[in-house]
Amino acid sequence: MTTFSQIAALLEPQAIELPSWAFGNSGTRFKVFGSPGTARTVEEKVADAATVHRFTGLAPSVALHIPWDLVDDYAALRRYAEDQGVALGTINSNTFQDDDYKLGALTHTDAKIRQKAIDHHFECIDVMDATGSRDLKIWLAEGSNYPGQADLRGRQDRLHESLSTIYDRLGEDQRLVLEYKFFEPAFYHTDVPDWGTSYVQVAALGERATVCLDTGHHAPGTNIEFIVMQLLRLGKLGSFDFNSRFYADDDLIVGAADPFQLFRILFEVIRGGGYPGTNPDSEVAFMLDQCHNIEAKIPGQIRSVLNVQEMTARALLVDRDALAVAQEAGDVLAAHEVFMDAFSTDVRADLAAWREERGLPANPMRAYAESGHQQQIEADRIGGTQAGWN
Repeated sequence: MTTFSQIAALLEPQAIELPSWAFGNSGTRFKVFGSPGTARTVEEKVADAATVHRFTGLAPSVALHIPWDLVDDYAALRRYAEDQGVALGTINSNTFQDDDYKLGALTHTDAKIRQKAIDHHFECIDVMDATGSRDLKIWLAEGSNYPGQADLRGRQDRLHESLSTIYDRLGEDQRLVLEYKFFEPAFYHTDVPDWGTSYVQVAALGERATVCLDTGHHAPGTNIEFIVMQLLRLGKLGSFDFNSRFYADDDLIVGAADPFQLFRILFEVIRGGGYPGTNPDSEVAFMLDQCHNIEAKIPGQIRSVLNVQEMTARALLVDRDALAVAQEAGDVLAAHEVFMDAFSTDVRADLAAWREERGLPANPMRAYAESGHQQQIEADRIGGTQAGWN
């Protein structure tokens, strides 16, 4: 069986991008709940993300969301982030909080509204130019609620036209990443409901257009690791939004609901060449999309990145040679045993030692709790408007 010492070096290049919105107030569909110490500005969000990185060594970049993270000078924000020890990463657009987009944005029948949505993405690309960001991530809350309400094919045609216009504006080193979601807020049909639709749209754009897979955006029972395999096989898996779900798009701590699923996903990422530790040329981006409302923001993100690291380590422990032999021989039980042996291996003590060797806390969760940082920001961040969804 593969040992931790054999895979320890492969953990070195792992990087998990944090979402700025995870450090603002968030909530359910019914209420946004406030919590002490929550960031009030974009700079405080960046500082919180940098704190996660200092304690874990796993989160060297933070994604921004426009217009939630609007500032006058993005070059200055980039310098501020670098001073904090992190980089600015993916830029996320927003076409789901404007009255004009009630019946669609990039798919709307009104050319003026489509152009407004396209112009917003042009603004996001301008932000990317100032921040040095590679990826423009697009999630569309578009669809219809009633049969006959919309021309389904016409909406796909308009979506392609709009995405093509945005894609043509990207720089040579920039990518368009199209996220999909099974349902919500459209309930009869969603314009980009699954990986196949996202793949069809980005494949028509070009090589620098890829798919974003959010682990909470699927129908119950979906084999997500199969989708991971297919997108890697097709060369179109651009990024992950890691989180957990019990029922729908719950945005809970990744690995909380089904750690075995996270393990299976990461095994396919490694098997398919999407992990930089085993394939330095991989361009698959790992990001969290966790922003629930009952856990403290910074330690919640620390917990998530540690969960991803732990399941990555376990996935790397799979004896792929022994697995291949069993698979080729049709030995069902032996193949399953190889797989489960790796998943059942407790790597927590090994990871603690790995961190200490790199000058990181052996137990980042405990180190953060004992640092007094949470109490300090709760005392300092009084007044102002705390950052939130809206």
